[in-house]
Amino acid sequence: MKAIGFYKGKSLEASDSFLDVELGMPQVLPNDVLVQIKAVSINPIDVKLRQTTPEQTTPKILGYDAVGIVTAVGSQVTNFVVNDRVYYAGSTKRNGSYAEFQAVDSRLIARAPRNLSDAQAAALPLTALTAYELLFEKFGLIPQANANQSQRLLIINGAGGVGSIMSQLANWSGLEVLATSSPENFDWLKEHGVTYPLDYHQELQPALDSYKINRVGFIAALYNVIPYLDQLKNLIEPFGHLGTIVGVNQDLPLTAFKDMSASFDWEYMFTKSDYNFNLSSQGKILEKIAHLAETELLVSTLTHEISTGINAHNIKQATQLVEQGHTRGKVVVSGSFNG
Repeated sequence: MKAIGFYKGKSLEASDSFLDVELGMPQVLPNDVLVQIKAVSINPIDVKLRQTTPEQTTPKILGYDAVGIVTAVGSQVTNFVVNDRVYYAGSTKRNGSYAEFQAVDSRLIARAPRNLSDAQAAALPLTALTAYELLFEKFGLIPQANANQSQRLLIINGAGGVGSIMSQLANWSGLEVLATSSPENFDWLKEHGVTYPLDYHQELQPALDSYKINRVGFIAALYNVIPYLDQLKNLIEPFGHLGTIVGVNQDLPLTAFKDMSASFDWEYMFTKSDYNFNLSSQGKILEKIAHLAETELLVSTLTHEISTGINAHNIKQATQLVEQGHTRGKVVVSGSFNG
């Protein structure tokens, strides 16, 4: 089968940073389904894993968002059948979705939203799982419509892939949402559930003061949290939650949050699949996301689709957009494998 991979993580300027390769068909384990890939989304995790991959003798296959058609099911799979259209983020422990066929644990997947195109659906899984887990599993908010009224959430980097889903989920569940972005993205924020857009170039406290808001109960830092800590310690409510999805390369000075009895939460969407922990919860979350999409309570955050086929050239082009770090929403590559 055709796939897109590489043998060593290199700069995108390198001619072999992505290669069109041929692989054998993946092994289908008892809990797996085999999926024929129709669209893939590019995420920052793809960039990070490519940059840090040491030289190896077999091609590294990335890709942690996918939409496709089930072509085979493992011996223990009972909830999916051949020809089901599914979507998922998968696992970093196995070959990813930059391949014609991918074997994925059926507990991590769900049927794709019926009202969304392949590209629109492929934009959702990783970011939706990340946002959902941070809001409703780590922050302890209630995942029901209007269940968290009178609560406020501040999102740092609200126009990115995770932020654009998180604001929608938070708004659906009753939270009042504040989010930072460039002013040129304020309309995007408002279209995706943000009540109070904040210019990320400006200090946060004066901006909150202008909205007559003193503190917030929940803060999601979807960007390096360290430059924000001095500001956030004065914005969080007693017993509030501060969470982040971005790793840091230095110690986190959290002592200032101690007297507020605030909690600090890490969120990494692949923890469950990395450690074989509660895998079926991700399939159930994606079922919920599909329902919200189908009832038009949540929209896809697709902003850029390369629809001329899945190949090394197009994957590299899409990766360049993500690696620049200024895209809003999600970038997707769709079509046949034609490398």
